[in-house]
Amino acid sequence: MTDTPSGLHPAAFTRANNDPDPEFYAGRSDSTQMDAGARTAVTALYQTALPASGVILDLMAGTLSHLPEESAHDTVIGLDVNGAALEANKSLTQRVVQDINEKPRIDLPDSSLDAVCLCDGFAYLTDPVAILTEINRLLRPGAPLIVTFSDNFIPQKAVALWQALEPADRTRLITLLLDRAGLTDLDTGEVVPPEDLTAWNDTVHAVIGRKKLTA
Repeated sequence: MTDTPSGLHPAAFTRANNDPDPEFYAGRSDSTQMDAGARTAVTALYQTALPASGVILDLMAGTLSHLPEESAHDTVIGLDVNGAALEANKSLTQRVVQDINEKPRIDLPDSSLDAVCLCDGFAYLTDPVAILTEINRLLRPGAPLIVTFSDNFIPQKAVALWQALEPADRTRLITLLLDRAGLTDLDTGEVVPPEDLTAWNDTVHAVIGRKKLTA
């Protein structure tokens, strides 16, 4: 069997549940596997890593975009397989119902986005290089892709490789695939819950890459 474009075996991106994603997620009420503390940490990251204004794409957005309340972006586009979840997301100004595993191409112009956020979704991408390459097409030069995740995931839909890796190796996988897709200035980090906050248990891992600046 041949490798995927990422150089990894195709079986790495198989899933236990092969039901169509729109059908599977329509029956779920949870939009994220992160607890409240972790979601707050993602918002804090967005405060420092997102541009102050412009056009933002929240990929696999669900009901929560984790954007700071004071954010003043001109446009926040949410893309998800679950239309009802997008309607419940009050941060969005535009909504796109799409299964990016089935259709990685996103109907937006080249270099039209000031940032892309992917929170709690990387585990479920069955062809991540194709999707990351599409994100790279859409970003303006120098604009960031911000990937965040916790150690929790939906086992029926997370790909086999993700489930086999430890968190640090998941971060390394993401950086490898962002590099393969042409993103640069890669940066990683994590936020560990403080011991005195019992309501926050989930470590947040982050990887940021940027579209290469034009010469």
